[in-house]
Amino acid sequence: MKPVIVTPLHDPESLVFPHLFIVEPYLKSVFGQVLVGITPPTWAAQPEAVEHLKADAFYRVTFREPGMGVGEQFHALYAHAAAVYDADQVLHLCFMDRVAFALQDGYRQAFIADMQSVEAAGTPLMFHRSETAWRTHPQNYYDIERMATRVGELLFGKTLDFAWCHLVIRAGLLREIMPGVKNADISMLSEMTLLLRDKLVSKDVDWLAWEDPFSFGCDAAQLKIEREHSPQETQKRLAYIAPTLQAIADATK
Repeated sequence: MKPVIVTPLHDPESLVFPHLFIVEPYLKSVFGQVLVGITPPTWAAQPEAVEHLKADAFYRVTFREPGMGVGEQFHALYAHAAAVYDADQVLHLCFMDRVAFALQDGYRQAFIADMQSVEAAGTPLMFHRSETAWRTHPQNYYDIERMATRVGELLFGKTLDFAWCHLVIRAGLLREIMPGVKNADISMLSEMTLLLRDKLVSKDVDWLAWEDPFSFGCDAAQLKIEREHSPQETQKRLAYIAPTLQAIADATK
């Protein structure tokens, strides 16, 4: 039984769809299906791309309701995946822009090897950004997310990614934990980490390098400098790390 990708897709500007269609043959060689959660702006702006997905049985398309926050969208998608797949089905909760990036020439072999090496008995498994991968990201991204990781190390004696990019989990276990996920913003990812922390194993990978320059088709060094000097980018990350830190503190009570 091949694993299934579960991914939200917010792409009204069609930055992801072209890359998705390029790597589609590789996806079909490794995964049995892709469950895609489409946001209303994406459906409205990219109807032809969405219809392409709907016409192919490899994709299982679900639509989010208007007005939902990001965390609510993720929660609805993950709860749906847990409900529609058999308990033993291995699910890869991830993001299509990162998957499409990883399936390009530089990381494709390593990514496919890691996907094919996952056994159901070895889940839940979280792929962590390696030090090499983190060096490709803006420094403010690392510094802010590292705060949560360090607090987790101090409290739990374990290195955990509370703003994870790729989590492998069986549908049955996902079904068990989703009722305990309450936050409506992106910090809900940290709640999932906390609920799984005693069971989680992790693996550091280089293919979780920074995908934005690839997605936007721009110079990586220049974009990195811009993001590192952007108060808005720093505030954006603080907005989810603050409730993440609170969730970690609450988990120790």
